[in-house]
Amino acid sequence: QVQLVESGGGLAQPGGSLRLSCATSGFTFSNATMSWARRAGEKGPEWVSGITGDGSETYYSESVKGRFTISRDNAKSTVYLQMNSLKPEDTARYYCTKDARGIGSALEGFGSWGRGTQVTVSS
Repeated sequence: QVQLVESGGGLAQPGGSLRLSCATSGFTFSNATMSWARRAGEKGPEWVSGITGDGSETYYSESVKGRFTISRDNAKSTVYLQMNSLKPEDTARYYCTKDARGIGSALEGFGSWGRGTQVTVSS
């Protein structure tokens, strides 16, 4: 059974940093393309970043490029999202996803989601 458990969310000031973690189990992590997505309030989910199984390729949405960094530790079956230079518009619930059909495919219904961790950016 696929399990994705996010942690590391919280309150940050504008310009601050947070590091999210997603601990996984129930599948061969090193073979899995993983992503982070977010949902702000009543808006639809937004794909944020993705990483291939071996970590050699990473992808970012334009809204976070240059500020966020995705990484993974295959020995720990964990994927991370380092978020720097946070803005109030980054406030959202952040979800780890296992993409069954390529980067971001979980947002199209092909993959698995964790329960999320809340990030609030406010002074």
